[in-house]
Amino acid sequence: MTTRSCAAGRALASCCAVAVAATGLVAVAPPATSLPTADCAVAHPVSDLVGGAPVHGLTVSRGTTPQPFTGEVLGVLSNGIAPGLDMVVAELSSPAIDAAGGIWQGMSGSPVYAEDGRLIGAVAYGLAWGSSPVAGITPFEDMDDFLGAAVAAPRVEVGPRMAARIAAETDVTRAQAGRGLEQLPMPVGVGGVGLARAEKAARARGSTLVDASSTRIGRSGGASAAGIDTVTAGGNVAAVLAHGDVTLAGVGSVTSVCGDRVVAFGHPMGFTGRTRLGLAAADAVYVQPDPLGVPFKVANLGELGGTVTDDRLAGIAGTFGPVPAPTTFTSRVAYAGAARTGTTEILHRSAAADVALFGVLGNHDRVVDGVVGGSQTQTWTITGTHGGESFRLRYADRYRSGSDIGWTGAFDLATVVATLSSSSRTRLDSVRSEITVRDDRRTFKVAKVRQRTGGKWVDVTGGTAKVRAGGTLKLRAVLSGSDGATRTVRRDVRVPKRLQGERGVVSVVGGNVYQDDFWSVRSFDAVRTALRKNLRNDEVELTVSIGGGKDSLERVRRSDPLPRVVGGQKHVRVKVTR
Repeated sequence: MTTRSCAAGRALASCCAVAVAATGLVAVAPPATSLPTADCAVAHPVSDLVGGAPVHGLTVSRGTTPQPFTGEVLGVLSNGIAPGLDMVVAELSSPAIDAAGGIWQGMSGSPVYAEDGRLIGAVAYGLAWGSSPVAGITPFEDMDDFLGAAVAAPRVEVGPRMAARIAAETDVTRAQAGRGLEQLPMPVGVGGVGLARAEKAARARGSTLVDASSTRIGRSGGASAAGIDTVTAGGNVAAVLAHGDVTLAGVGSVTSVCGDRVVAFGHPMGFTGRTRLGLAAADAVYVQPDPLGVPFKVANLGELGGTVTDDRLAGIAGTFGPVPAPTTFTSRVAYAGAARTGTTEILHRSAAADVALFGVLGNHDRVVDGVVGGSQTQTWTITGTHGGESFRLRYADRYRSGSDIGWTGAFDLATVVATLSSSSRTRLDSVRSEITVRDDRRTFKVAKVRQRTGGKWVDVTGGTAKVRAGGTLKLRAVLSGSDGATRTVRRDVRVPKRLQGERGVVSVVGGNVYQDDFWSVRSFDAVRTALRKNLRNDEVELTVSIGGGKDSLERVRRSDPLPRVVGGQKHVRVKVTR
């Protein structure tokens, strides 16, 4: 049997790969007027459970107020989740569960109680084949001792006896039950950018944070936002990677609150062990049935009021109070007299690159209001500390596309942020992107190389430029515009007498020839160097190389930024004569 989690928030492969260091805490919203009502539940020993025992529980399908459900225990799978961590299997029912066709994503963590009121555990798993009222429950006696050590979630077989019992007591067939229980999909809720746009962009960047199973999430503000005091047993709770203009969070249910501590989900969010995620309230809009998969909860993120400190096999745990110190991402986009600035607070470093990508795309789409061709100029400013020393990095470039300028210009910054945020020695304080979009699609292309010889400019494209030893090689790169305009870039190189008889090459390259400029940059120092030396898309680089060894000559000249991106390249042979 495999296991499938009910919370809205897919397992974060990028989070799992990063050992997240404590980043400090800071209150980013006014302190909550009151802490949630504590229940300090008493655990019901799994060893005392018997098949057929009635159960009841709490969960939210709409709003913030928990509603009751009922059910009965079907059995216990010994070591069903992990060695020493059993799984309780139960069939559940309520008007909301029946209407949805079964338990849903976002129901993870919902508490399930025995008749005597003791807490059996949290709804966290569902049948592998699709929607069903059969739930796998993580025992609370494993959650209340702080969730144990983080180990990989195994595949667990139901076995023929349990499959037969499930088939006998529910509408599930024996074949369907035999496929087992698995952690329900945990799609990260995405807000601030189109879901299809975000999925496509994440796939193009190689990120697994957002995928085809991700769901829409909203963000409430002001008096309409769900307060942190609604994070009670059976109520909504969110583990937040980022919030603001772009929101990335997983929404599930609370299992128990005691003092300033809360446990929830009954399964991991990203399985990072010790962590720092935002802890927030949420307001359920509705539960969406899905005839082809598992129903899912649609929700708005509410008040931030704490920190998720543990992301473990048996669930997440957090503390009410301050939230993690954020990295602030700001995107400003201007187009045709309109401009908009959006700000996102990034609470987990694994989300930084995706926020940079989605923030640029989402804000561009909002301002430009269409998928259009054109050009844009970008300026980035990134601040933070590396190895305890402060840094400030700046870069500017120009991009052009005939079909979707928002897409073309979105990836370089995200790639740089991904590299910076992957280092435990680097702390990002702020990332700012300023973009000006124009409808202009015109380009330049390197068309010819000319040499000044005999008092005239001679076309040597594809040929050989000859220069006397001790003389000056005078070159001019001719740029041809897509609209028929021309531009020239000149370069004069003094050739020493020692190079008599040597040969070489002149290379003229438009900056837009090289794509994915930062994909291979893998360290802070490499990023800093690349931002300083990278050839912009609107620049031309003219290189003269003559001879070899220690007596060789190499001269490189880069043009000033031009008003258009420049493509194309030309190469000319060089011969040094007497």
